[in-house]
Amino acid sequence: MQVYALPLHTQFRGITVREGLLLRGPAGWGEFCPFGDCSDTESVPWLAAALEASEQGWPAAVRDRIEVNTTVPIVPPERAYELVRTSGCRTAKVKVADKRATLAEDCARVEAVRDALGPSGAIRVDANAAWDVNTAVKALRELDRAAGGLEYAEQPCPTIDDLAAVRRRVSVRIAADESIRRAEDPLKVAVAGAADIAVLKVAPLGGVRRALEVAEACGLPCVVSSAVETSVGLAAGLALAGALPELDFACGLGTMSLLRGDVCTTTLSPVDGYLPVLPQAPEPDAYPEFAAAPAIAAAWLDRFDRVRAISG
Repeated sequence: MQVYALPLHTQFRGITVREGLLLRGPAGWGEFCPFGDCSDTESVPWLAAALEASEQGWPAAVRDRIEVNTTVPIVPPERAYELVRTSGCRTAKVKVADKRATLAEDCARVEAVRDALGPSGAIRVDANAAWDVNTAVKALRELDRAAGGLEYAEQPCPTIDDLAAVRRRVSVRIAADESIRRAEDPLKVAVAGAADIAVLKVAPLGGVRRALEVAEACGLPCVVSSAVETSVGLAAGLALAGALPELDFACGLGTMSLLRGDVCTTTLSPVDGYLPVLPQAPEPDAYPEFAAAPAIAAAWLDRFDRVRAISG
């Protein structure tokens, strides 16, 4: 097992360094990297995903490459324009509803992204469940105008009922992320009329096979997104995207641009907006450059042991 600490270009989810643990098994490498605010119980599916990758491998793919979006964090419009122009992607996901920016600043960032993409590109926004219903409705109408049309808005509100209420009042499609992961029955999101699209993340759902079951259960078009992993973890997301029977939208797996490096020399950065589906995760042969300090490594190994003990 290897513990890494990778700095980010811009603060994301309140962190400036992404940490995690890489483990190797008979099927290859897996990545265990629940965020710091995840409890041990919440980290159980993250461990299941890492063990699936390292011990079982993944189901067969039905496609060999995946179109991805570029992710635009909370940055000034000029930087947003530059990130999109250099990404090679035709779709951009723009982070909004952060305490560090106003709605007017979010709209300016979205306008810059539209300028960078041109009229044919797709823009989606991600609010990470930050708004109440009325705030979401107002914000999405303004952001939709700024974008010249949004592809969809990801998790504007925290609850399924709130998502359904927003969906009834706006013309923008709604995507469910946290609501899919936290629902005991993912079908509830579809039955409640809460979303048009399901966002699937391999690690918090418990692995590729479990995510495929969730996709089938919720009955919605799916987008596969990352949890800001290294290329080891991203390969699992690509395996899921590769195995889904249908895939109508670009996936949120072009997130290596958020990190200041990678544990793999075969880094999974998009080329012309696409990433390959791999049979297994790439070798973390660049790991030594980003090895965590001894105290951090010890804390992660202890966390692994605690989570494995409760996961059975």
